[in-house]
Amino acid sequence: MLQITDTINIPEDEIELHFIRASGAGGQNVNKVASAVHLRFDIRSSSLPDSCKERLLALGDQRLTQDGVIIIKAQTYRTQEQNKEDALERLRQIITEAMVIQKHRRPTRPGKNARKKRTDMKKQRGTIKALRKKVA
Repeated sequence: MLQITDTINIPEDEIELHFIRASGAGGQNVNKVASAVHLRFDIRSSSLPDSCKERLLALGDQRLTQDGVIIIKAQTYRTQEQNKEDALERLRQIITEAMVIQKHRRPTRPGKNARKKRTDMKKQRGTIKALRKKVA
């Protein structure tokens, strides 16, 4: 069971793990041991709350397929167990980030004093530059 928050848990049967051979350098060990983890998590058929599912499906993440499946490949570590923990942690991080509701930003304008100060500074710069001219 993968615990996301105090109230939200994902059962292990909803997370599909496949162990594959890692790519890259590593000598003979790479060809023998399947240490990399390929994690698949189907959002639509999961037990997550509907609001969380909608936010996850709305993500513009490259790890999300059009079918609504999150695919994570973890091959950073040399052991299968560490890569499994890394993949699960990355899944937990994606879900927790999607659950955070962004605060609505109200567009603001500079105040009256700030606008006046800006124009005064521009005028002052203009007079300084005018004084640099040659006297005719």
